[in-house]
Amino acid sequence: MAATAREEGASGQERGQRGCEHYDRGCLLKAPCCDKLYTCRLCHDNNEDHQLDRFKVKEVQCINCEKIQHAQQTCEECSTLFGEYYCDICHLFDKDKKQYHCENCGICRIGPKEDFFHCLKCNLCLAMNLQGRHKCIENVSRQNCPICLEDIHTSRVVAHVLPCGHLLHRTCYEEMLKEGYRCPLCMHSALDMTRYWRQLDDEVAQTPMPSEYQNMTVDILCNDCNGRSTVQFHILGMKCKICESYNTAQAGGRRISLDQQ
Repeated sequence: MAATAREEGASGQERGQRGCEHYDRGCLLKAPCCDKLYTCRLCHDNNEDHQLDRFKVKEVQCINCEKIQHAQQTCEECSTLFGEYYCDICHLFDKDKKQYHCENCGICRIGPKEDFFHCLKCNLCLAMNLQGRHKCIENVSRQNCPICLEDIHTSRVVAHVLPCGHLLHRTCYEEMLKEGYRCPLCMHSALDMTRYWRQLDDEVAQTPMPSEYQNMTVDILCNDCNGRSTVQFHILGMKCKICESYNTAQAGGRRISLDQQ
């Protein structure tokens, strides 16, 4: 599935040193909470025992002339450009990455804006190719990533939308695929497994069970379609009769057909 749009955006910094590891900017933010100067809110939060509220920033300091002034895009004293992109709501300064401020998200996202739409139910910006083609979960972006347990909505790491509608950080999703293929919340397949299921069909056909298991059946629950069915037991996997997925779990004890007892 396509990814969501991702969010954009120190003490002891040398004069004229531009930006930090997080942003390219020509000013320091004056934190309204502690009156300290930091390149960005992330640098602040990494060094203090409290968080900087980006929306309450009122003043910045130019890195060249060091004049403290009202937050704006260009220095009023020496005309230093603080950021190719500037949002006067989030007080985000950075190089131009086609950012845009989403009023519904309440923060800035990396665009271009025309490539994304805001899903009101999911409450986040999604790629246009997901419009009308994704499963909505109310306020899904306000939940923490189930892998790292950190915030998704304001994270600078791009989020990945699973077929089930749940979100993971893209980096967490990629790490998860090294160990498994299922959503950690609902166990639904996290990607299209059709090709692998058909390969598993061939392996099952080529691997006959011992005679004592050949007529054994089992009740299963499918994690992909949530359907229940009774199928022949096989050590390699039990295929859902409804959607043909092998992402199933045993839902009852094994039993042998009466005519074989």
